[in-house]
Amino acid sequence: MNSNRYLVKNLRLGVGEDIGALRKRAAKVLRIKESDIKDISLVKRSLDARKKNDIHYVCSAAVTAGNALNAELYEEIVYGIPKVSFDGLRPVIAGFGPAGMFAGLVLSKAGLMPLILERGGTVEERTEKVEAFRKGEAPLDAECNVQFGEGGAGTFSDGKLNTGTHDSRISWVLRQFYEHGAQESVLYDAKPHIGTDILCRVVKSIREDIISNGGEILFNSKLESINIQNGSVCSVTVSRGDEKIGIPCEKLILATGHSSRDTFEMLKSKNVPMARKGFSMGVRVEHRQEDVNASQYGEDPPEGLPAADYSANAHFEDGTSAYTFCMCPGGKVIAAASEEGGVCTNGMSDSKRDAENANSAILVTLSPEDFPGDDVLAGVYWQREIERKAYLYAGKDYKAPAQKVGDFLENTASTGPGRVRPSYEPGVYWGDIRQVLPARITEVLEKAIPEFSKRLAFFRDPDAVLTCPEARSSSPVRILRDENCESGLKGLYPCGEGAGYAGGITSAAVDGMRCAEKVILSLLREKDV
Repeated sequence: MNSNRYLVKNLRLGVGEDIGALRKRAAKVLRIKESDIKDISLVKRSLDARKKNDIHYVCSAAVTAGNALNAELYEEIVYGIPKVSFDGLRPVIAGFGPAGMFAGLVLSKAGLMPLILERGGTVEERTEKVEAFRKGEAPLDAECNVQFGEGGAGTFSDGKLNTGTHDSRISWVLRQFYEHGAQESVLYDAKPHIGTDILCRVVKSIREDIISNGGEILFNSKLESINIQNGSVCSVTVSRGDEKIGIPCEKLILATGHSSRDTFEMLKSKNVPMARKGFSMGVRVEHRQEDVNASQYGEDPPEGLPAADYSANAHFEDGTSAYTFCMCPGGKVIAAASEEGGVCTNGMSDSKRDAENANSAILVTLSPEDFPGDDVLAGVYWQREIERKAYLYAGKDYKAPAQKVGDFLENTASTGPGRVRPSYEPGVYWGDIRQVLPARITEVLEKAIPEFSKRLAFFRDPDAVLTCPEARSSSPVRILRDENCESGLKGLYPCGEGAGYAGGITSAAVDGMRCAEKVILSLLREKDV
């Protein structure tokens, strides 16, 4: 009997039930015998906790079986990478975060042997430096930290892979993460995440894959300058310690991330077309994870549920708005500074998400009209100003300003914690976050927190902790490019989150693939001329 692959949607799976439980349900939908199913695998799984007494998963499954009536055929997306024979200058990629990694992965599998520059160290070196800084055992390394180094800023985060974008490349991105060591669940969970502990191993494996396909990665190698001839990239200057190296280059994928402020300055000096871009700033809020679980799952949930997450947003009549972002269940707030004399926060979780607190950013939406000044880098300068203000206010030792939610709403400085213990290392400075954040942000937070509490009960906890600033949710700059992903400076391909074309690990990886494809097409066209 011939077999087909079918997509069966809206299958119910109980918490703790094995995928095998879906066989009978899928057979009923397909109107075939359960014994006719040769294979079944999850395509999508999402948790439905709307009714606290009926929490379950809703699944889509790919089923291999004989002929079924009125069934939707399942077609797996295949991403093909052409092999390219090319004897010119190899492409250069600046930055080895998600965008640079996946650009490098595509180019290396195409046979183009890319040269990748990363200003920070390997993920092993980087992990040691980040941990030492958090514990107060070493100073901040401005070139190798939470923002800079192998894997990019996303490595020290929750490792979220969900994205609001829809792109056929996403399935290939998730497959690569899985094949390089991530959990199988990233292939089908509606909100896939890896966790920092596993993501560090995954990043190393991707590096080894690129090298095995002919790519080369230079760590502790910072893009210092782009050299131009006749309106086109002709070479790059790279700093390696005290040494400066010139590298001939005609195709440069710029994937340096949203925190490479010195790179933005260099591009401005080269008259590379850029524009101001709206972004968001705010705080990190911490609640006890058990309170989040109780609010989302009820008081007596079934065993085996993951640490609960949440999302919220609020829009006000005056046109302002706020939203939660990068929610980390069972995680901690981390020091994310990359410049001496500045304090910046972010959130992260390990794969088990089993820490005491949940945390999330509460971000206020900002437009270029809110930025002080009219410079193209005004948003960058505003970020830096706030981060330096936090550093000075909190004692010049990289502690982060913190305030309890109840005190913040009553406009009273905090003197210590309540039932929620802040997780930020190297520690918090209790006080008044209004001394750090501009009124444009705090006035919206005053309205947003009570609004969020109408739906999320734990937001009413006066002991929840606000830690600030969360200043680097995305880039405040867009490096302009055309439909071929190419800048007005020929041969330059602005890419990923730092260039203003992505907003997370997966979307940045997709944009890296997109730019790599454009480089391949450009090289093929030049070869045919």
